[in-house]
Amino acid sequence: MVVSQVKRDATGRPDAPALVALLLGAVGVGYRLVLTLFTVPASNSDEATFGLAALHIAGGHERPVFLYGQRYMGMLESYLAAPLVGWAGPSWPVLRLPLLALYAIFLWLAYRLTRRLFSPWLAVAVVGLLALGSERVVRDQLTVVGGRPEVKPAVLALLLLAVALGERRVRHRWLATGAFGLLTGLALWSDWLITPYLLVAAVVLVLAAPRDLVGWPGVLLAVGFAVGVAPMIKDNVVAPAGQDSLSVFREISTKEGVAPSLAARLHGGLLEGVPLASGLCPMDGCAGWAQWFGVLYPVLLVTAAGLGVVAYRRAGDQAARVRATAVLALVAGAALTLLAYVRSPLAATDPVGDARYLSVLQISLPVVLWPLWRAAASTFRATAGWAARLRGVPAAAALAGLTAATLAGTAAFVVGLPGVRADERDARRLAGAVLRAGLHEVYGDYWTCNRLIFNTGEAVACGVLDGNLTPGQNRYPAYWRRVGRAARPGYVVTVGSPAERGLRRLLGGRADAAVVAEVGHSRVYHPEHAVRPWR
Repeated sequence: MVVSQVKRDATGRPDAPALVALLLGAVGVGYRLVLTLFTVPASNSDEATFGLAALHIAGGHERPVFLYGQRYMGMLESYLAAPLVGWAGPSWPVLRLPLLALYAIFLWLAYRLTRRLFSPWLAVAVVGLLALGSERVVRDQLTVVGGRPEVKPAVLALLLLAVALGERRVRHRWLATGAFGLLTGLALWSDWLITPYLLVAAVVLVLAAPRDLVGWPGVLLAVGFAVGVAPMIKDNVVAPAGQDSLSVFREISTKEGVAPSLAARLHGGLLEGVPLASGLCPMDGCAGWAQWFGVLYPVLLVTAAGLGVVAYRRAGDQAARVRATAVLALVAGAALTLLAYVRSPLAATDPVGDARYLSVLQISLPVVLWPLWRAAASTFRATAGWAARLRGVPAAAALAGLTAATLAGTAAFVVGLPGVRADERDARRLAGAVLRAGLHEVYGDYWTCNRLIFNTGEAVACGVLDGNLTPGQNRYPAYWRRVGRAARPGYVVTVGSPAERGLRRLLGGRADAAVVAEVGHSRVYHPEHAVRPWR
């Protein structure tokens, strides 16, 4: 039965489930606060690009709509970080603080929605699992790489708004519909991957409050959406042919060559992607024992859909029907996201690296746990028959297994923290070494350049070269042009890499004399004369 009323005790204080959820949520936020302060997970050049955009926004130099060189990923995270970065300067913890706040909001909204749709103690269980975090999960929550940290709380807020409107619990209904439109537009601009959840949330709104879609409330809904999505529309209007968001997104979503088989895509999407995105596995992939949740996941979705349909048919009033509709929306959002992912070659070609695209499935965690929770709860009822108890034992075992696997994934991440910290220290030492060498224009590989630029507060500009010492992916052309004008640029290369071997061949007998620093796996060269073989 779909139930959900937040109750308080006789003194007006939050009840036991709310207090336990608050404690678990505080642990989850505290855990991530410590990671944020120590820049864990380690930074990278993708994140640095968002940080550099935040610096440019704070300085009033630019108002980027999409990630530099990538016209489909919105820059909302850079705008959120811009005031802090502008005040404190380039700093990874400062850059990530808005995402920590978004995570806390996500936990709170997940608790509210789960309690509203299901039960108080299931809401506690959801918060407890979301408080844990393997490297894959935490990386998607705390690193500023676009989209996912902000769209997840947005969807939960949309569903809560739609349910509240359907239950007639909203006093200012016009403002609620306007907020629904604004959140939808912002989420769509920020990350297109959230589209399935936006569609099902819109369906819930239509079914829950059809009268609020006509007249002035409907106008505010449309205006709110237009305001939220306006940056994307404006950019696409002026984009050159083939550079609009849809064209770029379509291009990166396809791979040349023979399309992977359905079996390969299902294996990568379900057996690797779902457990990774759920926090059961380390970043390098899932062991065979951890893949059980990927097999169980679609079964749980189908079961939850059946329970949702039954709840809808048995609903005695409008409020109950709206809650049942929201349950089915959570099922549909997860199913459509999974379907879109397994249709893509990315599910098979790099299931470990691309599992990040499934992080939005955390939105549907309550509905995935619901069938197991119902069945497990039956084992504790004195009136339960033998059949109910028989179903409850494996359900309780599955919940315990999921919790244990999530704890194991979190523990494996924590154990590996010294290596992550060492990588971050090396990146900062490298930035210091480049500055001490008197270099302000250097060439390097993609994963070195923007990270180096951010770590030096743009005191150093870096132009990206590939392994053949030819121009690579330079997201921000101004840096490439600045290095190109330098009379005597430096080079930052990975020790023993093809780029270093090529550079040493070009320098010949002067190669060793050109080395000015070596930090970790990187070596800094400053030749007597500019070396630009691509010219």
